[in-house]
Amino acid sequence: MCARPVCAWRVGATQDGLWRAPRGAPRFDRTERGNVTGVNAQALSLLERAGAAEVEHPGGTLLAHLRRTGDLLASWGARPALATAGLCHALYGTDGFATALAGLERRTEIADAIGAEAEEIVYVYASCDRTTAYRELALEDGLFVDRFTGAHSRPGPGTRRDFAELTAANELDLATVAPGFRADHAAGLLTLFTRWRPLLSEPAWAHCRRVLDATGG
Repeated sequence: MCARPVCAWRVGATQDGLWRAPRGAPRFDRTERGNVTGVNAQALSLLERAGAAEVEHPGGTLLAHLRRTGDLLASWGARPALATAGLCHALYGTDGFATALAGLERRTEIADAIGAEAEEIVYVYASCDRTTAYRELALEDGLFVDRFTGAHSRPGPGTRRDFAELTAANELDLATVAPGFRADHAAGLLTLFTRWRPLLSEPAWAHCRRVLDATGG
């Protein structure tokens, strides 16, 4: 959600090996004005109140980017918590985007609004030290460093898949709406996502190739 590759993954050993929604699974329900419904309507309202529509971002506003990221994850078959995290992934800022829409002291309130699992994904996205995560994500015992607390952990496969999928959705949206971003970062992102290929869903990987591979392969 910034001009440099970003991070996101959900921590929680009980959720490792998470299933991916099958074809035909529910996606974000949308009204004629394009707003998601249910828990995601609450998430959208939270983002609007936090001023996401007033923050400039490639392709328009930060809110528009957040909505596209959530929609892209849903189109790939992401389970609802991951798609909701995509919609809210900028709430606490990131390692490469300092603007935070909400402080960490509001975690309980935000979990009540968007769901505890989605909030956990958003938190770990915000706390991700990208230098370490991008280097080690593909390793079974890869290290994660929480930049807020300095804590170290070694997430399991389900957590690493969430990280890869959300990162891909975020970066591919930017590459789609911002030609300059794509020109500068496509080659590096394709190299990164090729290394992460075992962690990505088939729809995510196909989208990576379509958007980033200049050979069309």
